[in-house]
Amino acid sequence: MNSRQNEIVQIVNDRKRVQVTELSEIIGVSGVTIRQDLNFLEQQGYLKRVHGAATALQNDDIDHRLEVRFDIKQTLANKAADLVDPNETVLIEGGSANALLARTLAERGDVTIITPSAYIAHLIRNTSANIILLGGVYQHQGESLVGPLTKLCIENIHFSTAFLGVDGFHQDTGFTSRDMMRADIAETILAKKRRNIVLTDSSKFGQIYPSTIGLISQISLLLTDESAPKEDLEFLESQGVEVQLG
Repeated sequence: MNSRQNEIVQIVNDRKRVQVTELSEIIGVSGVTIRQDLNFLEQQGYLKRVHGAATALQNDDIDHRLEVRFDIKQTLANKAADLVDPNETVLIEGGSANALLARTLAERGDVTIITPSAYIAHLIRNTSANIILLGGVYQHQGESLVGPLTKLCIENIHFSTAFLGVDGFHQDTGFTSRDMMRADIAETILAKKRRNIVLTDSSKFGQIYPSTIGLISQISLLLTDESAPKEDLEFLESQGVEVQLG
């Protein structure tokens, strides 16, 4: 994604809905170029196209995001599953790649999966995996549980590895989230000081969202695909994060 496309995403996220003609005037390029950019950005899962305009995605439209870059995310999920030992207890926070990881692990049937995501729990309900769904305030759009009760559950339950999803990464901000409440849950998970693994595809790099997710130093490992910017991966390694490419 180039700088112009990044600017388009930021404008659409801020305004929620923007006409093609407005974007053309703001960015200073033709309507044809804007439409090409919007088509690309929709394919990459950054926004939705409607007639004559673009709209922001809902805060956590998981079904839509599962369809975007599905093959890459499934490959990452398979590699992440290889990091989990038989009979291990893991916490899977949320996000599309992590939902695929949960399904992959659940099909193995030899793990216990703790999650604050009702979406993930529903996705793997018909498997033989042990599933612990944490309590909390239910977010209808993201099908996730958040708030003080969720944090209390995390503080009082044990696991050896945590897999976290992110919405963005930039060297200036670290890992970020669209959702302040989910970011708060992620920070509670990181504070447990287990093996914390960020599982994300490369489209999140260069993106900045409002809520920071913990400190980079709290992340043990990043698993992403080979299209991630080399300079960002080197930066993370310099901060003590192990990087693996799927």
